[in-house]
This record gives sequence, C-alpha cells and structure tokens, in this order.
Amino acid sequence: MTQTPPAIVVLGNGSLATARRIQQVFPGALIHGLDGRVQGADRPYAEFGATLRELYRQGSPIIALCAAGIVIRTLAPLLLEKGAEPPVLAVAEDGSAVVPLLGGLAGVNGLAREIAAALAVAPAITTSGELRFGTCLLNPPAGYALADLEQGKRFVSDLLAGQSVRVEGQAPWLDKVPLPHDSQAARSIHVSHLQREAAADELLIYPRNVLVAVERVSEQLASEVNQALSAAAIAAPALACLLADESQMANPLLHQAAAELNVAVRYMTGASNAERLKLSGVSLHSAAQAGLLIGIGAEPLNVERIGRGRGRLAVIGLGPGARELMVPAVQAELARANDVLGYETYVRMAGPFRDDQVLHNTDNREEMQRARHAFELAAQGRSVVVVSSGDPGVFAMAAAVLEALHEVVDDPARADWRGVELEILPGVSASLATAAQAGAPLGHDFCVMSLSDNLKPWSIIEQRLELASQADLVLAFYNPISRSRPWQLGRALEIVRQHRSAQTPVTLGRDIGRPGQSLRVVSLGELTPEMVDMRTMVLVGSSTTCTFPRADGGQWVYTPRWYGAKPGA
Repeated sequence: MTQTPPAIVVLGNGSLATARRIQQVFPGALIHGLDGRVQGADRPYAEFGATLRELYRQGSPIIALCAAGIVIRTLAPLLLEKGAEPPVLAVAEDGSAVVPLLGGLAGVNGLAREIAAALAVAPAITTSGELRFGTCLLNPPAGYALADLEQGKRFVSDLLAGQSVRVEGQAPWLDKVPLPHDSQAARSIHVSHLQREAAADELLIYPRNVLVAVERVSEQLASEVNQALSAAAIAAPALACLLADESQMANPLLHQAAAELNVAVRYMTGASNAERLKLSGVSLHSAAQAGLLIGIGAEPLNVERIGRGRGRLAVIGLGPGARELMVPAVQAELARANDVLGYETYVRMAGPFRDDQVLHNTDNREEMQRARHAFELAAQGRSVVVVSSGDPGVFAMAAAVLEALHEVVDDPARADWRGVELEILPGVSASLATAAQAGAPLGHDFCVMSLSDNLKPWSIIEQRLELASQADLVLAFYNPISRSRPWQLGRALEIVRQHRSAQTPVTLGRDIGRPGQSLRVVSLGELTPEMVDMRTMVLVGSSTTCTFPRADGGQWVYTPRWYGAKPGA
C-alpha cells in the first residue's frame, strides 16, 4: 500500500457505498464528491476534470469510481513521462471491476489487489510480469532501489520468455515470488549495496541500507558524499539518508545536498558522529574526508526511526471560504499536516480531516498562544498548519507567527523553534474576493485598513483614514464593526465623507465565498452602520470609481486604471 492516502473520487450517489468500502482499506483516504450530486462526501468538488488533474499533479494516488475511459481522457494531456506518475485506478460504481490504469512503477497493481480483495472481485491486472510472478520486479518495495529501469524491462522480458534466474544477496520479499529459479542460471538478480557494473544478464537491486553522518556542511556536500561512497565502493542508490546534528537543522546547504542526493535528512544531538551511527543501528563502514562517516545496516533502513526529522510549520490562507478558491498549495499542505491549529470556525472551513490529524481549536483572541503552540509542535518534528481565513498575511496569523519567532531569536533554549521549516502560503483575501464579485473596484490604487482598535489606538486609525481619504484612494475596511465597538464605522464614515461625494459607490460583500453570501452596492450617502456587520467587507470607491447596470439586474463596479482625464479624451 502506498504511504500517501489515495483520493477516492465519485461522480454520483450510486457509487458512494462502494467508495465507503474502499475507504475502510485506506485509513486517511478522503472521498471527493461532485458538489450538488453527491451527498455525504468528505470533500466536495466543483469540476471533475480539474479536480482529477490537480490530484494527479500533486502526486496523489487516485481511485475514480467511474468508467475507465473518462479517467483516460481527463488525464491524457498530463501523460508525458512514464515512471513519473502516481497510481490511478478506475473502479466500477457497484464494485464489480477494479482496473489499474497508470502508475505501474508506483504500486498501482498492489493497490488494485487490496481494493479487489475488499470488494471480493478479481483485479483486472494486465501487466505480464505481475500476472506471471505476482509482483513487479521493476518496482521493488520500500527500502530497495532498482539500478536501471530500461535494463530491468529487458531482463523481465527474458524471464517471461522462459529464461531461468538465480538470486544473489538477501531480499526476503523475493522469497515469496514464484520466479523460475535455477542455481546455475546465467541470469541473476543481484541484491547488494556495493558498486557493481551490471552485466547484460543481471538485474541490480540496491537495498537502501547506507547512512552518511555529516560533521561539516559545505557547498560541495553532495559531491563529497558521492565521492565518499565511491571510494568505499558503495553504490549511490543504496544511500538511505543523511544524519546531522540538530544545530544544522536550518542549514540550507544541508537541505540542498539532500535534494541533490534525493534522500531525507535526520537529526540527532548530544553525540559524536560515531555515536550517532551506533544509535541508528548501523555499523561503521568507513570514515571519509570532509567529516563524513559511512554506516551500513544489516537490512534496509527505516529512516523514520532514525533520530528525528525537521519539523514544518505552514501558515496558510483558506481564501474566502469556497474550496475552489483555495490555492492548490494550501490544499496539499492540509493533506500532509499532522496538526492543524486555528480559530474553530476557520478550522471547520479547512476540513474535513483524517482521523489521524489532530485539531487544536482556540479562541480567535489567542493568536500569540496559538503561534507559540504551533512552534512547540513543529519542533517535535511534526508537520503543523496554522489556519487563517483569507490571506494569512492580511490582518491574520502570519504576523503573529513571525512575532513569536522574533521573540526567541536570541534565546538558546528555543533554538529548536528556529530550526523549524517555516512557510507562509497565500490565500485570496476578503477584499479581493469581494472586489472580484463586484467587478474591479480595486482597479487603481487602494488602501487596506482594519477598523479594529484591539491592537492599535483609535487615534492612529483616524489619522490614517484622514490621509487615505485625502489621497483619494479606494478604501477596503476589514473588521468594520462589532458589538464591542458599534460606533467606529459611523465615525470612519464621517471622516471619509469630508473628502468624498455622497454618490461615491460603496460595495458591501458579506460572507463572500461562503454559503449565504451577499453582495450589495450602495452610495456613500446611503450607507449606514446598520447595513454592516463583522462579516462584511466594505469597499469605498474613489472619485473615479464607476458603476453601470449588469444584465442580471445588479451593478458592475470598477475603478478605471487611468486617473484624471481619460486617455485620448
């Protein structure tokens, strides 16, 4: 079974029961259902083709409960390179057929067998090698790497043509494969971490049982590791991971080297390189120059059990609420998270979540506590997401997270926080979502302001309102009014009206992107605080902002890109 939970995609309610049976096989899998047609799906989607292609691009295994032809036509434009594709299967609505379509080198046939077993049917596997041997020799299990795919294809073809084979080295998974064994066979499957030039009649498989402990990090680290492995007659594909001190956790050169070597980095602290190798369960093979020690395990290494990984903290923006307005990078981040933190309303918007994901709901006023808690979790090596609505950098959690990190920048006791991989992922802010619904009221220079005085004095807000109004900027008001400050919007409008005509268009967008959204365009003279609540975005036009009728009876609002006299007038 693949490590990444598959996405189960359904088009109608008729396939939901089958989807639920498949979901029981894969803990963490979510059912994606077509919005308006599927009731009870874990995650609704608006358009089948766009959803399937996005899942494919993300590398997510796909189980589509529909005709195979629909899946093929949908993904055909993306099928550029065999070997770089996730598993893709089509399953009949009633569960009577399981058809692996793509991802033969990514374990699709194994997935097909698991699904078929749960549905009590035979999988429609057509791969010759899998039909004959029950496994794909070109796709070894986790912990092993194939040396040469093209040579492997020729080798398997020879076996299918009747040639016998012998196995040299330890590969317990091959013991269960009904290969045509012959101890005197000319063809051999060679399993070893040692460097070897493959002969024409050999299939080389490397156990990933090699670890390199790094004492000193340089710009040439990847090259130094490869040189060390070569000097020790160890094949590069046998490398499972790099091991470094936790003080190197944020070192970009270390991560660059790991990316070039295509391996993970694990961390330990309080021990020498030699002691770290011992704690990792490997034997010292050799020391190399540049502060590298090579260790060899008796079997493929379970990297997740060596030291700990680098924690990750992502601060994400959900956009206005509708999932189709959530950027793909945010959706991928939510899928990989161990922990999700945020104001309960926003966390609910980000769901649904898998059973293994931990939710930490807090009050909307506990931003700094939430940020510190997020760093504590990420410092344990977990993948953590802090949720904001809209964009996290616009009156939201990105600033709080960075403030929490800034507080400990010189604190040696919080070095683990500074080692966390921190990323801010954008979202569609409420002002942009409202503007898009109305047309283009932000088409020229504009000013974004929060009318909340919780974290800044009202005198500063008034001063900024005065200056922005004088500058004839379009104004976007966040947090315009609340029960605790019902008077402030009225005062803000008094200031604006000193510089704008009563006919100035004002766009009011309430819950844009969420169920029950509403959009209203009024004049500045008509606007009263009673028309607005905390969930309303207020966009006050400039002197050039225009309106004109829409075909549906509403109004388009836009601020021209030119200013003053119209070009060419």
